[in-house]
Amino acid sequence: MLKVEHLTKVYENGVLALDDVSFDVSENEFLAIIGLSGSGKSTLLRCINRLVEPTSGSIEWYGENIVTMDSAELRHIRRQIGMIFQQFNLVNRSTVLTNVLSGRLGYVPQRRSLPGVWPSDEKERAERALRRMGIEDKANSRADTLSGGQQQRVGIARALMQEPKLILADEPVASLDPVLAHSILGHLEELNQEEGITIMCSLHFLDLVHRYAKRVLALQDGRVVFEGSPSDIDHARFKEIYGEEAEDVRATFVDVS
Repeated sequence: MLKVEHLTKVYENGVLALDDVSFDVSENEFLAIIGLSGSGKSTLLRCINRLVEPTSGSIEWYGENIVTMDSAELRHIRRQIGMIFQQFNLVNRSTVLTNVLSGRLGYVPQRRSLPGVWPSDEKERAERALRRMGIEDKANSRADTLSGGQQQRVGIARALMQEPKLILADEPVASLDPVLAHSILGHLEELNQEEGITIMCSLHFLDLVHRYAKRVLALQDGRVVFEGSPSDIDHARFKEIYGEEAEDVRATFVDVS
């Protein structure tokens, strides 16, 4: 479904964030993107839906090159690709329901998406998404009154409004404690297994990678240094991905697979 070839991103300040990255993603995969901070994980995910513009290379979505699309074509593709952010990216002063409804903006004419003017079927869709996340009782609460875990579930519900084939999750549990991290990733796992939604998720901790991912892509300094099964990340591979800090970092991981 997704084919990335020779993807490179150089920021205006000269930082090389992605360096000739190539890989494929199949339907129904749960792919983890791992690597140290600054390795290019967030840039990679944001290039896929062009929140960040690639410098060169191609990103094919079912054979269509996202990199060369105009705004109208890109709007259509973005309907199919949901995005979940580390810092939730909610409108804090708006209600939970309004935040979730914003995930439907790619489908609804602007005049019908004004506050209080959303069609009843779209409101029902949003309520179903919140119910799926177990927070339907928070629909009329302000987003900034929710806990971090609840806010991230709102973010997932918003992504579901797009009826996505792919969800890009940019370090979705980095700001959550371990219990909440497993809860959020459990929701993503259910969407992957029950709804057939492909998940690409950047993660820091290998215990979470072993528990949830079926395949791993590891980045170091913007380059792919490993691609394969989580179980194939042995001591040598670990040091290749995490460099000289590998011994110290590895000791903090617990394999719960």
